[in-house]
Amino acid sequence: MQTYRARRVLRADRGGSSWPVLIETGDGVFYTKLRGAAQAPATLVAEIVVGELADALSLSVPARVLIDLPPDVHSDDRHDELAQLLRFSVGLNLGFEYLPDARHFHPLDVPRVDPDLASRIVWLDGLVQNPDRTAKNPNLMWSQDRLWLIDHGASLGFHHRWSNVTEESPRARSWSPSTHVLGSRATRLAIIDMALAGLVDRTVLESAVGAVPADYLSMNGMDTHRRRAAYVAFLWKRLKKPRPFLPIQ
Repeated sequence: MQTYRARRVLRADRGGSSWPVLIETGDGVFYTKLRGAAQAPATLVAEIVVGELADALSLSVPARVLIDLPPDVHSDDRHDELAQLLRFSVGLNLGFEYLPDARHFHPLDVPRVDPDLASRIVWLDGLVQNPDRTAKNPNLMWSQDRLWLIDHGASLGFHHRWSNVTEESPRARSWSPSTHVLGSRATRLAIIDMALAGLVDRTVLESAVGAVPADYLSMNGMDTHRRRAAYVAFLWKRLKKPRPFLPIQ
């Protein structure tokens, strides 16, 4: 990923608990999630890994970049809580392509989504154990006549509790498409399953995890090489048949 230096913080998005911000750089404005926010940088790891896997499956996700936030960055938004968050976030943060004319997905939009596309989205969310793509919280946007996947920070929830991960954890049927906002449209899961699994081989998993900055993986003295290998192993086991995120036939 490319790295851009932040010139100015334009404003915070107070609609989310993590207070992402719009940041101006010499190469444009990026929607940026901060490393100092709650549960980061683990949430940033999830955003990168899931974004890379979505790219591999030809799903639309905003392009990701790294935003280098200096300690003296100017902020147009003078909120004291944001000022503290920015202090905690000096260094590499995660920026996203800003989508023009974007509008939020509404559950009434479900019939507009092609069953093949819906099935691919549900398959990915099952693989990464994304709990958020629900009718209440779709995390989908319309922009440029395309459906975009956003906000994957809650995915890969196992990495918040590494001490609880066992050999059997990746095989757990703890995720179901029944609550997915596109679950009713994902009628081609069984048909496209093999093709999608073929697109996400071990090399793709290693590349997706390899895109994560070592800085995000080295918290609490963790060995980054072993941590990357652990992510790959977990996802690789979820890909083994019968895949635990697909309905039982």
